[in-house]
Amino acid sequence: MNISLRRGEKLYLNGAVIRADRKVCIELLNDVTFLLENHVMQAKDATSPLRQLYFVVQLMLMSPNDAAAAIDMCRSMLASLNAAFGDPRILNGLAQVAKSVDEKRMFDALKTIRALFPYESEIMSPISKQDSGKAA
Repeated sequence: MNISLRRGEKLYLNGAVIRADRKVCIELLNDVTFLLENHVMQAKDATSPLRQLYFVVQLMLMSPNDAAAAIDMCRSMLASLNAAFGDPRILNGLAQVAKSVDEKRMFDALKTIRALFPYESEIMSPISKQDSGKAA
C-alpha cells in the first residue's frame, strides 16, 4: 500500500506518530495499522454518541498496546447505542462495527462509523421533519 503525505502531515502507524518534513510517498510492505491525520478526531470533537464511539475505536488503532481497556469501553458503548437507536441504518452499521472490532479491523470500523454520522445528525437534529414543512 502506498501512502502520500504532504509536508507537515502526520501518519499514525502502529502507535507511532510520523510527520513528513517534505512531500513523501511511503510504501507499506506488510500488515500494519495506520491512520491518516485527516481521519483523526480530537477529543473536543467527540460531541455525539457515535463520535464518542469513533474516538474510542480511534484510540485502539492509535495505541494498540493500550487497547484492552478501550475494547471493553467500545463493547459497552455498542450495547448502549444499540439500545438507544431505533434507526435500522444505524443498527446495521453498529453490527458491522462490532464485527470489525471483533476481527481487529479498526480502520474498517472507523470507516463504518464515519458513514453513520449523517444519520445520527438527522436523528438528533432539533428540527423535526414535521416542523420543517411549516411556513414561518
